[in-house]
Amino acid sequence: MEIILITTAVITVIGIVVGVGLVITGKKFHVEVDEREAAVRECLPGNNCGACGFAGCDAAAAAIVAGDAPSNVCPVGGAPVAERIGGIMGENAEMPERRAAFVRCKGTCEVTKNQGQYVGIPDCRAAVLSGMNLAECDYGCIGLGSCVQVCPQNAISIVDGVAVVNDALCVECGLCVKACPKGLIELVPVSKRVRVQCSNKEKGPLVKKVCSAGCIGCSLCVKQCAFEAITVENNLAHVRYENCTQCGKCVQKCPVQVILPPKAEKAEEIPA
Repeated sequence: MEIILITTAVITVIGIVVGVGLVITGKKFHVEVDEREAAVRECLPGNNCGACGFAGCDAAAAAIVAGDAPSNVCPVGGAPVAERIGGIMGENAEMPERRAAFVRCKGTCEVTKNQGQYVGIPDCRAAVLSGMNLAECDYGCIGLGSCVQVCPQNAISIVDGVAVVNDALCVECGLCVKACPKGLIELVPVSKRVRVQCSNKEKGPLVKKVCSAGCIGCSLCVKQCAFEAITVENNLAHVRYENCTQCGKCVQKCPVQVILPPKAEKAEEIPA
């Protein structure tokens, strides 16, 4: 009986010592957590997609509270989320103009041809790593849907061999931009409808051999623009969206009709 009492007393003393030690350690290494961080985290969508430039929503919330990121840092949440976070942080979160992904390729099955049939993993990146050039145009959309697979909003589909984005569904996360091994996708202000649907940097005659709808670098579009909103570099036209007034003169002059017209609001969209 005496042994049991001694053992119980020892265990009790050890428990008290450990408990006191934990309390002291907890106080010594205690890190104050700003209550706003949890509130901001609740506002974020929880995709952990990294489109904001941080490792995930937890990291983004911490950065916002610490003043290392603006309230509108989350492109997926958009204006509604930015407004809620702005309210928590006591600031007015103005959102920049909404952008959407745009695929700079018009190389459908009607205007270009495949050189062979790919039978590997149905992924654009895998096809590129295999060393195969599926289409005659080395710069064109492969059409195996790496961008489709990473899109959290189902805003991209493959139509006639080319990826097509539904502007209305795109949340500007940029995951498709990173996924495209050809670098064909860019984020464009949704109000800017004048866009060049090509990425081929070869000279005109070589482009025409592989795609009848490719940009031939003729610079006629440049000559028509009075606002320096379109340039030709490396034989390829590209729009400076901040300068473009959507006048459409470049569209009218393009001999291969590779520039989208300003009023073609449904040109790139696909059914939801």
